[in-house]
Amino acid sequence: MPTTARPGPDLSRAIAERDRTRGLLIAFEGPEGSGKTTQQRLLKTWLESEGHHVISSRWASSPVVKPLIKARKRLRSLSAEEYSLLHAVDFRQRLETTILPALWTGKTVIADRYLFTALARDAARGLEIDWLLQLYAPLVWPDLVVYFALKSQDSSRRVAATRAPRFYEAGQDVTGVEDPLISYRQFIGRVITEYENLALIFRFVKVNADQLVYRQHQQVRRLVQKVARRPWTEFSAEAVSEWLTRHPKLAD
Repeated sequence: MPTTARPGPDLSRAIAERDRTRGLLIAFEGPEGSGKTTQQRLLKTWLESEGHHVISSRWASSPVVKPLIKARKRLRSLSAEEYSLLHAVDFRQRLETTILPALWTGKTVIADRYLFTALARDAARGLEIDWLLQLYAPLVWPDLVVYFALKSQDSSRRVAATRAPRFYEAGQDVTGVEDPLISYRQFIGRVITEYENLALIFRFVKVNADQLVYRQHQQVRRLVQKVARRPWTEFSAEAVSEWLTRHPKLAD
């Protein structure tokens, strides 16, 4: 989804020049239990052994917004819209303070969940994709989105083997089902359906999460080795330009 609005000529030049040396942005997506966090850690270790400087970014981990999200979740007081808005604020704060600064200085960023997590979960809660995309705009587009595909029954089984799903994770706010595991089975099916739709629209690269961990890691390595940057000037110009406007010394 290329950016439509364009920055001024000076910022355009700075963005185009930096595009040649900036770091890669790699997003890992998938339902709970798909092993994406394990694969993110393995990739980070391997890239660092190859001499890359790697930054990890986890979903809903902003030190500014996370405490508020946790408090509201604890009270079970979030509507679908409020849930979405708070996570969008968390995402924007991490994008502006962690992800973009790292990319600008040539570091690789691996995002353990990116905005597609919000699109899948919030659409499963009944919110419109167009509204959600506007909420997260302007977008910084990943160079690679790896989707760890897993069936809903397998996700439910893997989660149930270690813990009971949390209230919002189980989708109890929308299913109305009292038992968290039963609710999770229903809700995760909706989430995966949304993920599959997003995978087609935005051309995620699928990895079969049923494979052995080692085989998944080998596939991820190959994907990263051959990935090409998605030009910021074409895909992310508006978002990067807005960020540079707030940090003008970086564009000099």
